[in-house]
Amino acid sequence: MSEQVLPLPTSATRWRRPLPGLGLGLGIGMIWLGLIVLLPLAALILRSGGLGVAGWLRTISDPMVVSSLKVSFLSAFIAAVVALVFGAVIAWVLVRYRFPGRRLMDALVDLPFALPTAVAGITLAAIYSETGWVGQFTQPFGIKLVNSITGIVIALIFIGLPFAVRTVQPVLEALGREQEEAAISLGASRLTALRRVVLPELLPSLLTGFSLAFARGLGEFGSVIFIAGNLPMKTQIAPLLITIRLNEDGGVNAAIVLATLLLLMSFACLVAINAASALFAHGNRRDD
Repeated sequence: MSEQVLPLPTSATRWRRPLPGLGLGLGIGMIWLGLIVLLPLAALILRSGGLGVAGWLRTISDPMVVSSLKVSFLSAFIAAVVALVFGAVIAWVLVRYRFPGRRLMDALVDLPFALPTAVAGITLAAIYSETGWVGQFTQPFGIKLVNSITGIVIALIFIGLPFAVRTVQPVLEALGREQEEAAISLGASRLTALRRVVLPELLPSLLTGFSLAFARGLGEFGSVIFIAGNLPMKTQIAPLLITIRLNEDGGVNAAIVLATLLLLMSFACLVAINAASALFAHGNRRDD
């Protein structure tokens, strides 16, 4: 008696027979996501849209608003670049080398995730103040770290560094050393192998780490306010100006516009991350 050969399940068959609980879990997840994330964001966008073009122009033409946006964008960009460079170096050391204290160093990378941002801000302000452990050595040279843009960048590097490390580290672990060692065995220098073999594989994760660090720094509040000093037109960041406007009579509309601008910029960073990942994935498939 001949054996019956069963047809392989197609994608349509698999979709008609999902795992038990998929529909219920998906429904609960979408409802939860809608209530906690999408609904508040939609309300903010609708409220800001109701202000009209005149309301937006009146708000974004305010010199204090323009100054705070410049401080936030510039500080977040510089901090994201620095965090990306040093984060990539730290990830490389953690993956490629074995040394005493490696596990402790790996755990310390996640400390900014677990540490309350207000505690981080107070600690950084104490360390980098004129009488602090670090500030007392820079003060004689006229380098002011607290109540300055430099202090804001330091705080944003502190909270952005883990994003850079944790996005690059798993890619390095999956990449291994085989391709790099093969390039070196064929006569390439270590620098050439790093530039032509390793860096192209790391580029998507580097862009992701930069975007995440930039988006986080753009909206950071707790770790910045203590070291920034809230000097109007100098070190006043956009999230802090939102709080100030909310406490003023008639300042709610300005706070809504500012919050919407930061939201749109963060959303643009997420879109850029996904677009970059899709672009590199498409390029890899085409090369294969």
